[in-house]
Amino acid sequence: MPLPGLPFDPLTDGDTLHEECGVFGVTGVAEAANFVALGLHALQHRGQEAGGIVAYDAADGFNSVRRFGYVRDNFTKASLMETLPGSLAIGHVRYSTAGSKGHTALRDVQPFFGEFSMGGCAIAHNGNLTNAAALRRELIEHGSIFQSSSDSECIIHLMARSIQKNLSERIKDALRRVEGAFSVVAMTRTKLIGVRDALGVRPLVLGRIGDKGYVLSSETCGLDIIGAEFVREIEPGEMVVISDGKVESTRPFGNSKGRFCVFEHVYFSRPDSIIGGRSVYETRYQIGRELAAESPVEADLVCPVPDSGTPAAVGYSHASGIPFAFGIVRNQYVGRTFIEPTDQIRNMGVRLKLNVNRALIRGKRVILVDDSVVRGTTSKKIKDMILDAGAAEVHFRIASPPTAWPCFYGVDTPDRDKLLAARMTEDEMRDWIGVDSLRFVSLDGLYRAAGEARGRDAVCPQFCDACFSGEYPVAPSDQLDRGFQMKAAE
Repeated sequence: MPLPGLPFDPLTDGDTLHEECGVFGVTGVAEAANFVALGLHALQHRGQEAGGIVAYDAADGFNSVRRFGYVRDNFTKASLMETLPGSLAIGHVRYSTAGSKGHTALRDVQPFFGEFSMGGCAIAHNGNLTNAAALRRELIEHGSIFQSSSDSECIIHLMARSIQKNLSERIKDALRRVEGAFSVVAMTRTKLIGVRDALGVRPLVLGRIGDKGYVLSSETCGLDIIGAEFVREIEPGEMVVISDGKVESTRPFGNSKGRFCVFEHVYFSRPDSIIGGRSVYETRYQIGRELAAESPVEADLVCPVPDSGTPAAVGYSHASGIPFAFGIVRNQYVGRTFIEPTDQIRNMGVRLKLNVNRALIRGKRVILVDDSVVRGTTSKKIKDMILDAGAAEVHFRIASPPTAWPCFYGVDTPDRDKLLAARMTEDEMRDWIGVDSLRFVSLDGLYRAAGEARGRDAVCPQFCDACFSGEYPVAPSDQLDRGFQMKAAE
């Protein structure tokens, strides 16, 4: 988890993957902004850098608040929430994109708002537009004046150029011009709107609260916190317009087979969320079982790297019969203590976040289960900690395939030359990290754990797995213009 106000966690040198956004919207309830604040709190794992809420009230019009830091530190203050009256509101939590590290400004914090001839409209976007640079150049050449560095602002400017007569149709017009991945939650004076891109890469769900209230959320855990009933997922390529307690559905991008981000199952989504009718926790548990079947090893303990490795470690333990144990304990409060770490603190690395249970580890052959290996530096430090505690052997089991390709659809990943799996074989990674063994779950095993019994369909993959396979379902136009080399066709 990155520290408030910082683009990446300096204690791990950015050696982790981050979702970049979470979106939430509510209509048909009194004091909707309070419900949005609670929903954003449940989605805090999707973005800890900043958050914003826009609300509409017939008497006061549109009002917005944007703040750096955690939801709990900003949107729990009564004096602030009183400035957001109304029965319709949307919100956004943010983690800065790869291109904006160190340059985050309050103007980049969503939701974005635009005043049009037919009224105001606010938009919150989860994902990444892969042709944003080209669109931005085109819009600026035609007179658009941008206020932020965010690709999401392109949507507002494209809406302004549309000739459609209502805001819902202008949103459709705008989103037909963009490429990449997006789940959008928007609002006008009377409508709450949700849209997913044609491939449904990023998540969005619909819930109901009370008699006429509806909710849009990146994950079902956002519904749970406000007591909303899960209705269904917004389908890939679907747009819903909610007004006066009614939901209207259209397909502005036509019908297509979805390619949902498989890494949502591995890491990004909260384990208590439901994806595609399946518990995220159950999927991660099954990943552990797949790992145990694919990569068995004799050992004394199975220990998770907290917290994301825990469900897979439980699954590995149950399948292998090797006892599960919390050999590593996480310090939950480090993010509140070291706001601006010194070089000396940085050098302590993960020891500030994780501590080894020495009495448990000493003399044992330990299997460590983690969600991924990115740069590999954190894995190396954790291995050192385990050996320093007296472990006899250290075996890493990773609950995802090797991350060898960057994501351009809304996940913050290093450039390809910084990814360990892009530069080394599995055995080379094992030797570089310095462990007795290192094994990743196979791509087929990951698919089976996610409910695809036949594994990955190589001809028509069921998920977006570009970070593992290098097969991008939408060409990253801007990156190709900058010289990015895609995987050669086999």
